[in-house]
Amino acid sequence: MMRKLALLIVLPLAVAGCANVGLRDLQSTSKGPDEFGIAPVAALQQPDSFNSLPAPTPGGANRADRSALAEGAQAFGGRLGDPNGAIPASDGALVNHASRLGRAAGIREDLAQTDADFRRRKARFTQFRIVPVDRYNQAYRRQALDARAEQNRWRRAGARTPSAPPAP
Repeated sequence: MMRKLALLIVLPLAVAGCANVGLRDLQSTSKGPDEFGIAPVAALQQPDSFNSLPAPTPGGANRADRSALAEGAQAFGGRLGDPNGAIPASDGALVNHASRLGRAAGIREDLAQTDADFRRRKARFTQFRIVPVDRYNQAYRRQALDARAEQNRWRRAGARTPSAPPAP
């Protein structure tokens, strides 16, 4: 009898531990609304002339919809254009300086593939677990910076760190 009871308890735990949801499980278990699914919109305004409105485009953007990228670029004094378009002449000096030591043409694709391979290798040993665990920080622990150590390193080198808390 005791063996059957132990089997009834251990077997579901063992089967539940076989789930592989990747390094980070961000699923909500709440029955309530998703607060991140609500997008704020700009205030509606009546146009000067309804005849001057553009024709609607199915699947297109609404003029009242906000764009976080455009608002962020504007907040920093820039403008959001086509990310794959030509580099504006005003940014030429910046791009030349940033790429003065060379640049790889397909760096984004290479990094995405390298990271996917890294996560696949790390996920091999995280498939079996009894309780749900966030393995993201464990997998990337060696690549993470210690903020306090970096701050102290820069201060020892003589760099100013005005936005950091004062040294003890």
